Amino acid sequence: MSDRHCAAERFVLTGEQLTVGGVPLPLLVERVGGTPFYAYDRRLIEARVAELRAALPRAMKLHYSIKANPMPALVGFMARQVDGCDVASGAEMRVALDAGMDPREISFAGPGKSEVELAQAVAAGVLLHVESAREVRLLGRIAQRLHLPARVAVRVNPNYELKSSRLKTGGGPKQFGIDSELVPDVLAEIRREGLAFEGFHLFAGAQNLRAAEICEAQSKALELAVHLAVHAPSPVKMLNLGGGFGIPCFAGEQTLDLGAIGDHLHDVAASAAAQLPHAELVIELGRYLVGEAGVYVARVIDKKVSRGEVFLVTDGGLHHHLAASGIGQLIRRNHPIEIYPRRSTAAREVASVVGLLCTPLDLLGHQLELPAAEPGDLVVVFQSGAYGYSASPTALLSHPPPLEVLV
Repeated sequence: MSDRHCAAERFVLTGEQLTVGGVPLPLLVERVGGTPFYAYDRRLIEARVAELRAALPRAMKLHYSIKANPMPALVGFMARQVDGCDVASGAEMRVALDAGMDPREISFAGPGKSEVELAQAVAAGVLLHVESAREVRLLGRIAQRLHLPARVAVRVNPNYELKSSRLKTGGGPKQFGIDSELVPDVLAEIRREGLAFEGFHLFAGAQNLRAAEICEAQSKALELAVHLAVHAPSPVKMLNLGGGFGIPCFAGEQTLDLGAIGDHLHDVAASAAAQLPHAELVIELGRYLVGEAGVYVARVIDKKVSRGEVFLVTDGGLHHHLAASGIGQLIRRNHPIEIYPRRSTAAREVASVVGLLCTPLDLLGHQLELPAAEPGDLVVVFQSGAYGYSASPTALLSHPPPLEVLV
């Protein structure tokens, strides 16, 4: 079975058409008002959360990382599914608060928080993951001015990394967090400024499909937190182990072994209970929660043959879905893509799926074997629920942005 079909099987196929959230694709197009658009399936997200709850230790908190997909309706839905949210900007914080998330369960990370954002977080009662001595000093002044406690955790840049993570956010020189060897000095500064210390945040990398490496990083995170806790101004109340759980986006990639990670986290939780008895453990996930529950849908508006190669020109493109374009990849790999309606008798052909922008970079799928398509057919890009619309250059060439729906 092809990788494209494996991705599609998370959704329901009714006859020749895909069903998203119980709605057949042609009807969903009418409901949205046309293409292109993103659609996110509530039932698939609920199933993923339930799968995680079954695997994780009962006491471990599950947070949604809003940066993966900040669509307000989706965040409002997620607020009822998870225990907390992690944000990376003042705007994301407002979305989380508007969604009804308890401010005590919102954490705010990011290497360049403005003074305004820091004040917003203190005023809201949100937990700030401090990433520099500058932030500690600013928070001391803000807390005095507002006559409110500034809740803080230290984001640590650890002395290890997740080697297989596509996005490394810890280990070596990084703009994220505070180098582990400098953390004791920052903890002393937190004490002097009178900030409300709550714990540590350790996150070494994202989009990792190797369970053994994720487990190793979690063990190292606990070990480092225990080492740093002796310098803390008060007992550790919270240890955020980050996430890093990946989803398969390209041909040949295997699904993450969640069972192995869950078993290991039970061991981590037992060790933490003995060594950091006052600490709650947190896992923060974004892509893993919503990435496989989303599709990007565009329509074929032209079919061109250029010197023997077939190009399916759609009304979408890289300005809507930068990740699918392959920009930033060392070796270009295709997201799973299908054509609908699926015609059992249709011949197959090799074609590239492109957008309508005036650049050769506007490539959603390169040289894919697909059912022979015609103008009017729908192109569906799977694994599109995370880092899609909000991570794309939607203003490029001034074409309209895509719509988004939660189904």
